[in-house]
Amino acid sequence: MMDLALLALRLGIGIMFFGHGLQLALGKLGGPGIVGFAKMLEGLRFVPAIFWSYLAGYTTLIAGLFLILGVSPRLSGFSLLIFIAVAAYKVHLSRGFFIQGGGFEYNFVIACACIALIIAGAGKYSLWNKF
Repeated sequence: MMDLALLALRLGIGIMFFGHGLQLALGKLGGPGIVGFAKMLEGLRFVPAIFWSYLAGYTTLIAGLFLILGVSPRLSGFSLLIFIAVAAYKVHLSRGFFIQGGGFEYNFVIACACIALIIAGAGKYSLWNKF
């Protein structure tokens, strides 16, 4: 049963981040794409914004796909934990905890899921789960 639970967790978090990566990196699903994302990051004082846009956009895309497939779930989970922690700090922390006010509640839940994947790994329903 634990392996099925890990599969459900991996698929849920992986699909969510893969979709987010499609938006940020490729401009799909109504997303801004790399250039639009870089403009947002400039406003948050990321320098150089285009570098951070590529790094964050493709990290979410690739690590999300890797979670779906069960490839390096610990490394993928760690990469996504860093992404979501930075988003929480730079965008949501000053707005409090609850999501209604733009707070970091959602980021907190995602971070907890990433930590669970880092600790537990992929389970037996994966392609390659060494890291």
